[in-house]
Amino acid sequence: MVVTYFEIGRRIVEQEQQGAKRAQYGKKILQGLSDYLTATYGRGWSLHYLKLMRKFYMIYADRTIGESVIHQSTIQIGQSRIFQSADPIGEPPIHQSTTPIGQSRIVQFSPNITWTHYILLMRITNPDERRFYEIEIASNDWSFREFQRQYDSSLYERLALSRNKKKVRELAARGQIVSKPQDLFKDPFVLEFTGLPEKAEYTESELEQKLIDHLQQFMLELGKGFAFMGRQVRLTYEDESFYVDLVFYNRLLKCFVLIDLKIGRLKHQDIGQMQMYVNYHDRVVKLLDENPTVGIVLCRDKKDAMVEMMLPEKENRVFAAKYKTLLPSKAELKKLLEQDT
Repeated sequence: MVVTYFEIGRRIVEQEQQGAKRAQYGKKILQGLSDYLTATYGRGWSLHYLKLMRKFYMIYADRTIGESVIHQSTIQIGQSRIFQSADPIGEPPIHQSTTPIGQSRIVQFSPNITWTHYILLMRITNPDERRFYEIEIASNDWSFREFQRQYDSSLYERLALSRNKKKVRELAARGQIVSKPQDLFKDPFVLEFTGLPEKAEYTESELEQKLIDHLQQFMLELGKGFAFMGRQVRLTYEDESFYVDLVFYNRLLKCFVLIDLKIGRLKHQDIGQMQMYVNYHDRVVKLLDENPTVGIVLCRDKKDAMVEMMLPEKENRVFAAKYKTLLPSKAELKKLLEQDT
């Protein structure tokens, strides 16, 4: 269906280019085609949808053989009787098109990206951001709802803000690549699915329970490769016990990821405590063929200067990140990203 709509969009553009460069001409083509397709095939061929198909082709016109894109599916369309009119206006067909769809033309799209995905993708004006989401949908098999949530939570902007210019370009070319602990980092993490108001009073236990209640959404927010291992996991030093709020394992990094929740401003003691948890896991829990443990302290607020001073400059495996329980403003994040680049 995606490739069919692409080819319909191509025929619309080609017919418009053959005629006078007037808005009324293009409108008459689309209306005539809408009337014909609706009469022939039934619902689903409105003027609005034909405009989407035209826009779809104009955005993705480079999808031909020879381009390396994502995880590709190659589909070839056979003969078509769309735009068979001798009159370029789009009246009822009277002869076969001289350039049948599928002849010397193969279009490449991922089988994991549906037409519904593309309707939202076409709303993204930044081509780098649009390509990033294409790669992520295809590689993670996101449903439309999952994609919409990631887009609404400004995943691209949040990842871009935590990376240098070179890494931002890699997001557009390769998507999110998880090869080192820093690749897990987002600031902020967005936990709108918990339903907790941004400034309401709640306890760390209540926040933890909300994350467990919405574990699938939380793991989607965390990113690729996560497996849940446990909550309130006990660590025992001689006669004293400590508890890690949430423990995950990342199979891409082959390491444990410990998460501690703080509902207030981050304190230096919080970072020290997480460093202790990480050291314990490295020395007692992890296997010899596993990589060093990663720790993340999720807090409502933090001072970046304090975090930078407390943590080592190289080979850092403890991170502090803010969380928000409301979706961030895309406009605000885009502004910050433009200032950063």
